[in-house]
Amino acid sequence: MFFKRNKDKAKNSDTDPSSKASVERSLQTKVLLVLQKFFADKSEMSAQQTSLVSIERLNDSAIALKLGFVCELQNQALIEALKSNISELAQTNISIQYNVPIFSAKQPHLANVKNVIAVSSGKGGVGKSASAVNLALALSAQGARVGILDADIYGPSVPIMLGTENASPESQDNKHMQAIMAHGLASISIGYLVNNEHASIWRGPMASKALTQLAKETRWPLLDYLIVDMPPGTGDIQLTMAQQLPLTGAIVVTTPQDIALSDAQKGIAMFNKLDVPVLGLIENMSYFECPNCQHKTPIFSEHGAHRLAQKYHLPLLAQVPLNMIVRECADSGKSLISEHPNHAITQVYLNAAVKLSWQMLLSLEVSSQAKYAANAIDITKLD
Repeated sequence: MFFKRNKDKAKNSDTDPSSKASVERSLQTKVLLVLQKFFADKSEMSAQQTSLVSIERLNDSAIALKLGFVCELQNQALIEALKSNISELAQTNISIQYNVPIFSAKQPHLANVKNVIAVSSGKGGVGKSASAVNLALALSAQGARVGILDADIYGPSVPIMLGTENASPESQDNKHMQAIMAHGLASISIGYLVNNEHASIWRGPMASKALTQLAKETRWPLLDYLIVDMPPGTGDIQLTMAQQLPLTGAIVVTTPQDIALSDAQKGIAMFNKLDVPVLGLIENMSYFECPNCQHKTPIFSEHGAHRLAQKYHLPLLAQVPLNMIVRECADSGKSLISEHPNHAITQVYLNAAVKLSWQMLLSLEVSSQAKYAANAIDITKLD
């Protein structure tokens, strides 16, 4: 939602250190310092090339950042350099999630949902659902409004991971469902509608129709991101979801061993054929770290996701080690991010959320409808 700001009030707010204008200036300064840090040795870096402009120039800017301003990068070489330093930028933790852009998608956007991100895997058992839930929690912890759609119709696990397995969505008009809220996330799953002890013995077309209804007939609150926990594989259901949902992009989850990597390649190929941008990879079970001596053992091989990322020119968003805390939080329905904010695994997912944000900003086009709306007013704010 866009709105006009009273220019007199905006002018007076410059003297208020707690005002939004003051916050924006502070964020602009922080990111300018980040850019200077990473590109101080590059002659093409100049104040003009990295000029920070106000939000009213959204339609003219090269990259719309989530930090309440626009960073105008006129030098293509500098943009490419930024893309190659996503991992380093993630370490700065400059990831305040407000004014999230609405990025382009092939299908019409869902009501109240800015961006839909599919979390996929070529095979089951690689930790896809845990990645989807923890990534959603990490984005939420950084200030974004996030929902999660459990599209794994034959093995819905999101209700268990959120501690909402006994919840049942309400309907005020007998046509649309209300999302179930847990840990700050809006969620919907076939697990809320089907008894957990019963099997969903559905053919592909029936399952695909049910998932489309879950996505489009849920009354989502205003969301910056809707994370979709896709079923594993590259079959009929995955194809239907990718073609009928307004996917902004996809994340592929794998483990380091060759068998999993082979299936992950098929998932990347599927999204490439469907012209859905793959935003990055997440590698689970990267290694086991001994809690006593901290020695790292690559039980399922190593460097597998690195090789895959290099082959397809994709960022490696996270390498998640084997750790009991992930399983314990998932089984108990607790939030890893909020229950263990200082844990190393929590930081892995928080960094992954930052890398994802930067990757979207640097590689995706802003929705043409959003640009048109921005052009219609003088000073704009998302939401």
